[in-house]
Amino acid sequence: MRAEPGMTTTIKHLLIAAGCAVMTLAAPLASADIEGGKQVLRRANGADPSTLDPQLATGAWESNILVDLFEGLIARDPAGNIVPGVAASWERSDDGLHYTFHLRDDAKWSDGEPVTAGDFVYSWRRELSPQLAAAYAYMLFPIQGAEAINRGDQPADTLGVTASDPHTLEVTLARPTGYFIDMLGHPSTFPVPERAIEAHGSDWTKPGNMISNGAFELASWVSHDHITATKNPEFHDARDVALDEVRFLPIDDARASLNRFRAGEVDMTGSLPLGRIEWARENLPDALHETPILATFYFAFNQRPGSVFNDRRIREALNLALRRQIITHQITKLDQPSAFSLVPTAISDYDGPQFDFADQPMAERLAKAKALMKEAGYGPDHPLELTIDTITNPDTKRIPVAMAAMWKPLGVNVTLQNSDAAVYYAKLRQGNFQLGMAPWIADYDDASNFLDLFHTGVPNNHAGYSNPEYDALMDKAANTLDATARSHTMAQAERVLLDDYALLPLYFYIQSGLVSPRLSGWEENPMNDHPSRWMHFTQD
Repeated sequence: MRAEPGMTTTIKHLLIAAGCAVMTLAAPLASADIEGGKQVLRRANGADPSTLDPQLATGAWESNILVDLFEGLIARDPAGNIVPGVAASWERSDDGLHYTFHLRDDAKWSDGEPVTAGDFVYSWRRELSPQLAAAYAYMLFPIQGAEAINRGDQPADTLGVTASDPHTLEVTLARPTGYFIDMLGHPSTFPVPERAIEAHGSDWTKPGNMISNGAFELASWVSHDHITATKNPEFHDARDVALDEVRFLPIDDARASLNRFRAGEVDMTGSLPLGRIEWARENLPDALHETPILATFYFAFNQRPGSVFNDRRIREALNLALRRQIITHQITKLDQPSAFSLVPTAISDYDGPQFDFADQPMAERLAKAKALMKEAGYGPDHPLELTIDTITNPDTKRIPVAMAAMWKPLGVNVTLQNSDAAVYYAKLRQGNFQLGMAPWIADYDDASNFLDLFHTGVPNNHAGYSNPEYDALMDKAANTLDATARSHTMAQAERVLLDDYALLPLYFYIQSGLVSPRLSGWEENPMNDHPSRWMHFTQD
């Protein structure tokens, strides 16, 4: 899904940065913000969004906003469970190929017009349009005709999605897809307003132009300062939405988030500075949350033509020499599980492989790493000059600094380069990097959501990795009906990926954050989804 800026965690659908702040005095907890009798939630939300178009957004910090502004066929409750959204109910055929969604009669856009099945037909065709070049178009590929439409080989009206009437959406899949309902909670599948897009073009997401169908509607957007969303009176469940306003603050420095939380200026944060976890455990126990989530913190090797990382020996050596437990114990302080694979071990219905060296003594690993680098032509006398790209954040830098120290005995000289979130992720998409931070938070609970990241041609394949054997196995898994056989085939594909040392995984996430004890309706969940719709402040 999702990348999250400055991750020690994404990021829904990029995930959390942490750093060190020098604080010795404990301050009061942030208090609930009830202004003039109105309930106002202030969320420290990482980076400033590059877009509020659900079909173009790629970051977790953008998804946080979009799930408040829009609603898909399904929604998620505070615990992350699937609940009805625009669809009041649905049925699946016995062969798993046909879904019928019955839309609720009271679903409306923020301008009062009804949300119809035709809105989903339009939106999903738009998502797959080659002209839009949506990064998440591949998520709709299980639908009949979707992949061919996205390639430009078939017209949009051949998509297996039809509106049999305004409140009935029929979807035909090319293959049974067990996670299909689960993935409909991703913003890329949300409806978008055709009339607003036709009237305003790319400016349809600006305040005053945007029409949305979620619990909140866009009121203001001041770049790099705040986004304000106010309660949408046309929302079908508006009566039970307690918050009057949500302010998303693009605070990408974890130290600043902590300071503003302590000062009572924000009510919830998505990260803590590295080195301040133990302090928070002692001083903010009622506000601190440390939640295991389905996410992997990894670095992408740029393996496009001409890259030094086209040499497998270098990729293997850097993986071998990395002391993951030191990073999670001494730097992040969260003791996250070390990652020796791409897919988190907690993913459902999947028993995947890990690097063969995972249980080897460090001395053996380091000796082999030095030998591999020597074979590749590098060593202390002929160092490899390497640049690591990360998001601009003093906290984020501590991890690659530690990595550089671990690789120094191999003859690797590291230069650190950072950019703000929008620029950084543009560099990833363009392949303008050597080794880049590419953490991933699950969009849905299925191994394919991680493994698809390395399929040839997928826009989120930041590494530019391409392996016909891997692609063939993932394609086979996508067309396998039996769940056990499908899982086994995906595990074979991940084995190919790991034997190729195609990525540099560090750890599986534990999300740290602060939530005002007066804020109800926020619950820990493995998908790390926290819609404001369910939240409200309680009195002291």
